[in-house]
Amino acid sequence: MLRGGQTMESAAQGGPRLAPADQALALAIAGETLRRVPLLDRLIDGATRQALPEDSKARMVLRLALAQRVALHVPDHALVATALPLVEGGPRRLVHGVLGTLLRGSLPDADLGALPVEVAERWTKAWGEAAVAAAARAIVRRPPLDLSFKDDAAAKAFAEAEGGVVVAERHVRLADSRAVTGLPGFEAGDWWVQDLSSTLPARMIPADATRVLDACAAPGGKTLQIAAAGHEVTALDRSESRLARLRANLHRIKLGATIVTEDVLAFAPAEPFDAVLLDAPCSATGTFRRHPEVLFRASPRIIAESAELQGRLLEASAAWVRPGGSLVYAVCSLEPEEGEDRIAAFLAARTGFALAEQRRVLPGEREEEGGMDGFFTARLVRQG
Repeated sequence: MLRGGQTMESAAQGGPRLAPADQALALAIAGETLRRVPLLDRLIDGATRQALPEDSKARMVLRLALAQRVALHVPDHALVATALPLVEGGPRRLVHGVLGTLLRGSLPDADLGALPVEVAERWTKAWGEAAVAAAARAIVRRPPLDLSFKDDAAAKAFAEAEGGVVVAERHVRLADSRAVTGLPGFEAGDWWVQDLSSTLPARMIPADATRVLDACAAPGGKTLQIAAAGHEVTALDRSESRLARLRANLHRIKLGATIVTEDVLAFAPAEPFDAVLLDAPCSATGTFRRHPEVLFRASPRIIAESAELQGRLLEASAAWVRPGGSLVYAVCSLEPEEGEDRIAAFLAARTGFALAEQRRVLPGEREEEGGMDGFFTARLVRQG
């Protein structure tokens, strides 16, 4: 992930086939390491005479071993026994010595978090020190499990039965992660997994909008929301494999949608829609609680390229909105270039649309309830 810019999911799929328990442990170790890279590096650098290269095997093995100790509470003898074979024929002596020094000392608390320096600097400039401090707290805490329901009464009944909390209409939060397939209502299709932040764009669609397009729809949480709210929804995405997951969820949840496999930039609907929701591809830095690797992947170049694509997608989507209709734009990003700046540039360059409302979710919002992913969403209305 750090060298090749892969996501956790793609790296896991491309690795060796492991037994389920070993796969879960490998993902846990990788995830807890990525959540604490700045902290782990400070520990390592404080115990070595000469700084280890950033991408050296010794540094990575030390990160993996220390993350197991700090976050997963693996016994010292076990993590040493698994770390040293990884540097067999290499800097084994160095790794053994550094681990011995650190394990004999006082290691920091597992709840002590820090962001990569460049990310902290970027977000401090954009959002201030309080938001960065909240993000540092959030990155080392596993996020809760959020469920979206078709029906608000079912959501309230589920929360009461399972010890959950209703955090919004038709939305329940469980404090601890669980195997979702074993939860009540899964087979019956009562709910689907969806972070609270990602429900905000669909909530902005006016209730009187009959025909709604969900652009870049897969994997489909927003499509399900729109259909459950009673709209006639068309789900558009160019990835057939990702749309297969949407089809499966529509079948399980017992909801209907028209599915179109097409690139947004090539799409040509026969008639305009009452509302278009564009959940645009982005750097995804707002999802760092679940995917800490995004903070290492989202370079300024990636952010700039994403913003350029978002501008083209906005222009295409705007053409499909009827006069008086709504264009809802969303990104799970904490970068203003992909959110506020993107909308400002669109409105400055294109007449005929007005900003009706916008919502920015920053680290620290509802922190006492488990927090929310970083998010931006805005609703524009086509005039005339």
